[in-house]
Amino acid sequence: MNNTKQNKEPPVIAIMGPTASGKTAAALEIARHYPAEIISVDSALVYRDMNIGTAKPTAEELAAVPHHLIDIIDPAESYSVAQFRKDTQRLVTDIQSRGKLPLLVGGTMMYFKALMDGLDDLPGADPAIRAELDAEAARIGVPGLHARLATLDPETAARLKPQDSQRIQRALEIIALTGQPMSALLAKQEKTAVPFTMHAISLEPSDRSVLHQRIALRFDIMLRHGFIDEVKALKQRPDLHANLPSIRCVGYRQAWDYLDGITNLAEMRELGIIATRQLAKRQMTWLRSMPDRIIIDCLAGDVQAQIMASVKSVMEVIN
Repeated sequence: MNNTKQNKEPPVIAIMGPTASGKTAAALEIARHYPAEIISVDSALVYRDMNIGTAKPTAEELAAVPHHLIDIIDPAESYSVAQFRKDTQRLVTDIQSRGKLPLLVGGTMMYFKALMDGLDDLPGADPAIRAELDAEAARIGVPGLHARLATLDPETAARLKPQDSQRIQRALEIIALTGQPMSALLAKQEKTAVPFTMHAISLEPSDRSVLHQRIALRFDIMLRHGFIDEVKALKQRPDLHANLPSIRCVGYRQAWDYLDGITNLAEMRELGIIATRQLAKRQMTWLRSMPDRIIIDCLAGDVQAQIMASVKSVMEVIN
């Protein structure tokens, strides 16, 4: 992601890693030494009123350093990868114009991928079509929508799970808007990268079992701090339901099922921890596909010192 000809560009540093790897702490440490602003790269932190289950930075942390793309939409709304990419490009330019260092911090890898590899130029969302698809999903179920997609766009259907409601509905929405299958549109399109270079620092565990322990501990802390009450408040809203992207966030799905009586508390805890571990595994798989990244063991005793040394080396090369 960085090369010699780009070394004189204003720096943009990305702090990546699986969940519970210490990305927020790393960003705050960097901001103690450099004038910086943090751009959240997290598809769950965009939602207001979802604080505990998303491990959102505390009020003190948010006040210590300017943060962006946190608490920007209601849980009933959706926030696309395309919108994230557009917002991030604007924010990077604004932050650099203030003479500050943009820090892209988070673990939503499809967001990072959109920044690095570019984005497919597909049509935007259509609320009316989405409402129709929601109604159809209520009638025939998400697997029924998947079966319909398989007849219209078998290539896309083959790579989606029958319960992946968000992506199935998006594929059907594109067909309704364009009259063409998404797979055909993707095959024809070129992607454009963002006009800046990210220097990636990746926090990765040397021992996966220790990360799993961190995940379990964090989930238990969330439960003690009122996570169930947070989801209960969301559930009382008539405009929120289990198929929304916000409620499908890891942890919230499991707590919603618990409040519906589908599971008991112990089962909800176990399923929530398992889902978070699976998320971490997917994040690690994506990170391993990135050859050009600075890897730091997030479990090391001197992790903060290693992070600062890496940032210093990037800044020296650029300047």
